[in-house]
Amino acid sequence: MKILDWYILKRYLFTFVMMLLLFIPIGITVDLAEKIGKILENEAPAGAVLKYYLDFTIYFANLLFPLFLFLSVIWFTSKLANNTEITAFLSSGVSFSRFLRPYFIGATIVALFALLLGLVLAPKASKGFNEFKYEYLTKNRKVQETENIFRQINDNDIIYVSRFDTQSKVGYNFTLEHFNGNVLEYKIFADNIRYIEEDSTYRLISYIKRKVGESNDIIEITRRKDTIFDFDLDDLSPVTYMAETLDYVELNKFIEKEKLRGSSNIGRYEVVKYKKWSLPVSVFILTIIAVSVSSIKRRGGMGVNLAFGITIAMVFVFFDKIFGVMAEQSNFPPLIAVWFPNLLFGLLAAYLLRNAKR
Repeated sequence: MKILDWYILKRYLFTFVMMLLLFIPIGITVDLAEKIGKILENEAPAGAVLKYYLDFTIYFANLLFPLFLFLSVIWFTSKLANNTEITAFLSSGVSFSRFLRPYFIGATIVALFALLLGLVLAPKASKGFNEFKYEYLTKNRKVQETENIFRQINDNDIIYVSRFDTQSKVGYNFTLEHFNGNVLEYKIFADNIRYIEEDSTYRLISYIKRKVGESNDIIEITRRKDTIFDFDLDDLSPVTYMAETLDYVELNKFIEKEKLRGSSNIGRYEVVKYKKWSLPVSVFILTIIAVSVSSIKRRGGMGVNLAFGITIAMVFVFFDKIFGVMAEQSNFPPLIAVWFPNLLFGLLAAYLLRNAKR
């Protein structure tokens, strides 16, 4: 690797790391200022708070990774352009494509880091981040589907609960339907169902079981019945952030399991899955856009490049978020939702690169 490559590569990586070190403490300060009252009110241990902010750092970095990278590349490339260093490089006979080589080497290193972050570090950090938040900051409000929970728990059984209280572990208006193929064999009703943690059983109040017969149904009525079911407490209280806490292999198994159960959150889970791969690809796209925009010396100096760069970055984040929400809350395909911003900005990158080479 020649002197030019080392010079640009070091500036690429150094500026990116400094951008992270600059913005993450700001994010921690703002978050702490917002939550300090609840932390003190709920008497969160100091060790738990420190771990929360370690997890917050990784979670925050993973969330705003494209923005940090884009701004750092625009910043140091604009400085090179303002100091006429890029003009000197190109005037010495170095082609623009050759000039881009250290940028692609740096992008590869950052993309590998993004892949490691998404597959290994971010899931662990997300679990700690969310568990602290729900334990000390939001009074254990883990469940999004607190009402009208309808799930297929295996090939034969479907359960329904009109409402589930995660603190008391009580579900209301419980129904279980057992099928043999497409034929309903029996149906269980209860006013409420409570999980008994001591012996891992379920207690049903106002229990009714209707067994479907060929000519007459058999009905069993009991005021209270303790029994065992082939489902977990999580089936009654699905944690919506679960997908963010799993590594890639676990996430694939989790999605397949949730599909069999008829979960309404499949779109949310698949968005998390596809983003683990789309983010490293976006590193290369954003690097090309940033270099193409900032490699030309402009009359307004670095301010113009930064303003243009921030605008593009915010539009990218907007598209990423809006399509993610569409996939989570509608039938919009998650694969298209995750990859469409990369496709759109990939075309923009190709256009800007072509003009920059001229």
